[in-house]
Amino acid sequence: MKRSVLPTALASLGLVAAAQAQATIVVNADIATSTTWTANNIYNLASQIYVLPGATLTIEPGTVIASTANAGGSLCVTRGAQIFVNGTERNPVIMTSDADRATWVGGDPKTGTWRAACNEWGNLTICGRGYVSENLNPATNTATPNAANYGTMEGLTPAFPGDTRVYYGGGNDDDDSGNISYLSLRYGGKVVALTNELNGLSMGGVGRGTDVHHVEIMNNVDDGVEVWGGTVNFKHLSIWNVGDDSFDVDQGWRGRAQFGLIVQGYSVPAGQGSGWGDNAIEMDGAEQSDYQPVTTATIYNFTVIGCPTTPVTGGTGGTDHGIALRDNARVQFRNCIFTDIGERVLSFDNTDGDGGAGYGFNGTLTWAATWTTPYTATSSVNAPANPAAFYTVQTSGTLNEISDSVFYNNQHGTAYTEANARSIFAAANNNVQATSSPIVSIGRAAPVVVSGSNTVARVTSLNPLPQNDALTSVAYAPNDGFFEAARFRGAFAPGNNWLVGWTAADAFGFLVHDGWCDLGKTARGTYGAPVMDAAGTLQAGVPTTFSLSNAKENALCVLMFGFVRADVSLSPFGYTGVTLVPNFNTLGYSIVFTNASGNSSSNLTLPAGYSGASFYEQYLVFDAGSPNGLAASNAIYRLAQ
Repeated sequence: MKRSVLPTALASLGLVAAAQAQATIVVNADIATSTTWTANNIYNLASQIYVLPGATLTIEPGTVIASTANAGGSLCVTRGAQIFVNGTERNPVIMTSDADRATWVGGDPKTGTWRAACNEWGNLTICGRGYVSENLNPATNTATPNAANYGTMEGLTPAFPGDTRVYYGGGNDDDDSGNISYLSLRYGGKVVALTNELNGLSMGGVGRGTDVHHVEIMNNVDDGVEVWGGTVNFKHLSIWNVGDDSFDVDQGWRGRAQFGLIVQGYSVPAGQGSGWGDNAIEMDGAEQSDYQPVTTATIYNFTVIGCPTTPVTGGTGGTDHGIALRDNARVQFRNCIFTDIGERVLSFDNTDGDGGAGYGFNGTLTWAATWTTPYTATSSVNAPANPAAFYTVQTSGTLNEISDSVFYNNQHGTAYTEANARSIFAAANNNVQATSSPIVSIGRAAPVVVSGSNTVARVTSLNPLPQNDALTSVAYAPNDGFFEAARFRGAFAPGNNWLVGWTAADAFGFLVHDGWCDLGKTARGTYGAPVMDAAGTLQAGVPTTFSLSNAKENALCVLMFGFVRADVSLSPFGYTGVTLVPNFNTLGYSIVFTNASGNSSSNLTLPAGYSGASFYEQYLVFDAGSPNGLAASNAIYRLAQ
């Protein structure tokens, strides 16, 4: 099934014709001065390109970076440089190969054909100045946090001894490497040598001043997103069909993540780690387990979809683990969904295989102890003088924790062995072993032999919206300025598929949805972002239902809708970076929101004569618990039929 968002509207605006006329700019030199890449060009990375210290690279919405397949093009932002990827929900920035672009119909980036391919170009690497725990390269690093400690980025080749362009790490956890929004990375992962490969997105020592949201990795030879140290936070990640671990962490990452989708499969039919997926989430504490800082993180609202775990004809099925923890990692997983996981939902890997000594080494906490020790505990082994400044993310619970999550269809005989040993399903954790699917639908292709007798049936059809046990949760994230108090499990609110319109997953036809595009633009309320959705095709004379969830009970709400996008700023009301999308001066009416469950809906019948018009909707919620008493839902968009 091929589904692309708003092709008629794009054609009417002449964007397809413009895409065909774009000039190709070959980028063959490092970026030493601040530069802007624009959507009227295609950029081809001819080699490993570095954004050098002091320079800023700005990439406009809708810009395509399509490098020659197998030519080795890649992009690295060095320490002291910045990148601003300014994609939007309707005009993402796409980094891919010319082989991918060749499948686009008429040059339209909202089309394309999935291929079993990867390693066609490099990746996006960002190197920052946050603290890292690396003991091998260089060996001069200290076991205690030190601003002089650094690492050499995997997958990059120094041009000469001491080439600082490939270094990451430092002593500034607030470091700002720029902003990344609505970025689709496809078919990457250059192989430099055995075990030395580029990931889809590599982030070394990146600080919390860097804003990263709405990033997609589709088909990569190695990991999807890999993080070495630092404090960078992530929101709205989509990782499909990578050849190793989907979300991989090492060397003392102390960050947060919310709203992530992981879909395991294969990028090419090759061995595990080189085309066929390994662990969905792999977390290492430090390169040597008694070093500090150690990975200490909190993750909310991930949906993790593995491969079928039951053997199929001629194969053994399944990828490995849902969560693999090693070398003293301390990670809290909350409000997540784990389905179709392979051998183990939770795996005690202990060490990373690179010489690390694992949990309990040199007086550190044992594996079992991390599941019962309060988050406030910090190790005295190789500790910094001010541990409270290094470990700020966890604010409740125990150091390692899985809570308020749903587990479904994890059928391997060892799937829950370690989870049961850690009392994951004790009543206090509010975890559910579901008997009905927590997401709406998953469809798979016929199994393919990927390595020897191993077979993988990749996902080709997905509606990731929650149902059954995923619709509500006992506890949920604090509404603290980063986390949103989403009162559901998994990465998606009821009726709100934030993948629509900007991802390769949508362009390739993998998503089952009704054509509504989420435009974001929220202003938080008591429970985080109120969530809007619609059901209907906007045909004249046929009612369309608009719904609101995750909003304050018994609040007055106003449904705003119009035919012209207004983008009215809320800044005068005390909000920053939030807009009202619909032209509510044209149309609008009020409803009283009285449902104590936090849900409401209303109907609109489109008048005759508006067929083909752009249509925008958004809810305003008068919520005393939000800043200045006003919250705004996400806005949604659809071309009327």
